[in-house]
Parts: sequence; structure tokens; C-alpha cells
Amino acid sequence: MEENTIQPKFGGARLLILGLIAVIIVAGLTIVIRAVSGPGETAVAERVNVLAGSDDECVSCHEDSTPGIVQQYGHSTMAAAEVACRDCHEVEAGYPGSVEHEGTYVLNSPTAAMCESCHQAEVAQFNQSRHALPAYVAYAGQEVLSAELLEQYQNVPEGGYLDDKIRARNSLHALEGPAVTRFACESCHNVGLPAADGSVGQCQDCHLRHEFSLEQARKPETCNACHIGPDHPQWEIYQESPHGIAYLTSGDEWNWEAESGTLTVEDFPAPTCAICHMSGFGATATTHDVGDRLTWFLAAPISARRPAYQDNRVRMQSVCSECHNGNFIDDLYADGDAIVEQVNTWVAESDQIVAPLVENGLMTAEPFDESIDFVYFNLWHHWGRTAKFGAWMQGPDYTQWHGAYELLHDRAELLELTNEKLIEAGLDPIEYTRPPLIESEQ
Repeated sequence: MEENTIQPKFGGARLLILGLIAVIIVAGLTIVIRAVSGPGETAVAERVNVLAGSDDECVSCHEDSTPGIVQQYGHSTMAAAEVACRDCHEVEAGYPGSVEHEGTYVLNSPTAAMCESCHQAEVAQFNQSRHALPAYVAYAGQEVLSAELLEQYQNVPEGGYLDDKIRARNSLHALEGPAVTRFACESCHNVGLPAADGSVGQCQDCHLRHEFSLEQARKPETCNACHIGPDHPQWEIYQESPHGIAYLTSGDEWNWEAESGTLTVEDFPAPTCAICHMSGFGATATTHDVGDRLTWFLAAPISARRPAYQDNRVRMQSVCSECHNGNFIDDLYADGDAIVEQVNTWVAESDQIVAPLVENGLMTAEPFDESIDFVYFNLWHHWGRTAKFGAWMQGPDYTQWHGAYELLHDRAELLELTNEKLIEAGLDPIEYTRPPLIESEQ
């Protein structure tokens, strides 16, 4: 009995000694690691707030009323460059869109004209882009533009392919009404909204206030705010592409804060939306014109090549060549051109299918007032565009099942709806034929 009572006490003492030894070892290792790392290094770099302790009147007041905004701006490179709040917000009395505020006049939301005082090249490039007036006109129509803005719009290459299909789309804004469109069309297309001072665009849609982070503007999730859904699913396509897979699996290791205009494959081993369309990368210079490197007007019902597509192609291929060889790039472009021509053929055929209805007055002039209007619209606006985007961005599921397949499905339904109307009117129906195919060079 004595042995049985003494042994557990001895075992407990042994465990205590072993535990003390383990604590000593861990403490020693911690001291060694700290010594090797150096006294100034920490696991996470502390963010510097350059506005901490500022005696600026705007900062002092807004630290109480909107502390989150002050924190954000304090961490920004603009604040570090000594750009003050009043440099972007304060204007003269009577400035269009200004309000009186604490003895001065301010813009609640600075316009592109304010940004232009420092970023002239960027604003000029933006004004020539799809993100400028063409985005706004897409829902508002060009009739709302002043004479000066109309001239500016007509000089944007992306504004030149308006046809009846596009104008019919614009009617959705009026059809759905302001209770919906305030949170729908306008949320994205107001990136090109004209301001009261006549300048165009909402820079903060891509460069979120008030931190104006390079990382945020460069990451694909920012583009995801608008480029998503059945009519332009670039975010979804990107996620299934080889480029998107590389980003999703290793993007946290990329150099998101690299200086603009200097980016290389060392910083970005695979491209993001910004790398392909905007960033200075390799031999290609930075631009805020998102169409500057594109060959086709892919968003159009029937795509045409852009006016300077040869130059655009050189700039985009220069980005591609940082990782891919010339044969790969040439083959991709040849195959991409071929699928655009194929989709163009199918969309053009949809016009031929409904032509007898139009000729015989069997389609109403009002858009979207009967089911055939929606089928006719979806065929090009959803599935035709998605097939083209999917091919060029290397998203096979969107090229096929969310693109070509759905287009052919709607083609069959469009043919059926057309024949129902023709037969009801005592006219000969259209005979079913296989969808036309273009010859492949392969």
C-alpha cells in the first residue's frame, strides 16, 4: 500500500520537473529568435497615420464627426504627399454643385475636374474610354447630353456602335423606373456620370475613398463590382481561367504596392484585370482607357474591329509576351478572331429570323412588351457577349454553357416564336435550318 501511495507522488514531481524544463527551452528559443530577427522587426508592419496629431481644422473636426474617413485618409499616399482635404473638396463660392460648409464652399464628392489638377493624363485617357460618357449613355441615352458633352461623346471610339438593339436596351432604364434603377443600372453606369461642373466620371468608383489604395484598385474584386452577371461576367470568367486560378491560389504573395509603371512578372506572375487593361507592365505604358489594348468591340451586338485595333493589339500582345511565346499569342488571337466571327454570324441570323415580323408589322414598336423581345435581346446581350468574353479570357464554361449553348437555345426559341406569329397571320413559316457555321482555318 505504501508503494502505491508513494509512486504517484514521485510521478507528479517528475512531470513538474519536465514541464519546467520545457518552459525554459521555449523561453530560450524565443530569446534566440528575437536576437536573430533584430530588435526593430515585428511580425506585422505598423500602419502609419500621417494625420495623427494634425492641427488642420478639417481633420480636427472630422476626427469627431467622421473618424473612419480621417483614419482612411491618414493612411493614404495622398495624405503622405501632403495633399490636404481642402485641396480636393474646397472650391470658390458659386462653383457648380458646391455647398456652403463652415465658412467656405465644398464639393461633398470631388469631381474629375478636381482630380485633373494633379492627374491630367489619367483624366484625359479616362475621357476616351468606355468607362466615361459611353457608360452613362448606355442607360440615359445621348439625348440628355449638352452640345459640348455630345461632341465629346461622339469623339470616343466606344460610342460609335449604337444601333437599334442598343437603343432598345436603354429603354429598360425607363421601363424599370427610378425605384429600381437607382440601385441597378446607375450603380455601375454612373462611373461615366457628368458632374455639375461639366467634367465626366466618378474616379472614386474604382479608387475607393479615402484611402486610395493601389492594392485595392489593382485587385480584380474591384472590377467585380460591375463586371459580373449574364451580360458581362468577366469576374466569373476570370476565376475559372488559368490567370484567375493563379491569382486565387497565390495572389496574396504578389507585390500589390509596387510603384506604378514599373510592374514586371516579379511583382505579378500572372495578370489581373488591371495588368491586362490598364497597368504599365513590361514595355506597355499605363493607361486609364480600358479599351486601349482591345481589338474588338466585344460588347456590341455584332462586333467590329476597333479603329486602331492594330496598335491596340501590339500593346496587349506586349503584355502577353512577358509570359507567353509568339506562337501561343498568335494562335490565341487567330482563334479569338474566329469565335467572334462565328458569334457575329449567329446574331446576324437572329435579325434575319425576325425580319418577316418587322416587314409585316407583327412586332410592336415598343421594346420589351412581349416575350419574343426578351429572347431576341438575350440572344446577343447575354449569351453572344458572354461567349466572346469567355473565349478571349480563357473561360471554357462561359464560352460554352453560358455562351454558345444558350445562344443556340434562344435561337431555336426565337424561330419558334416567330413562326407562331407568322402562322397566326396566315403567312408561311420559316423552315428550320442548322445554325450557320463559318469555316475554320484549322
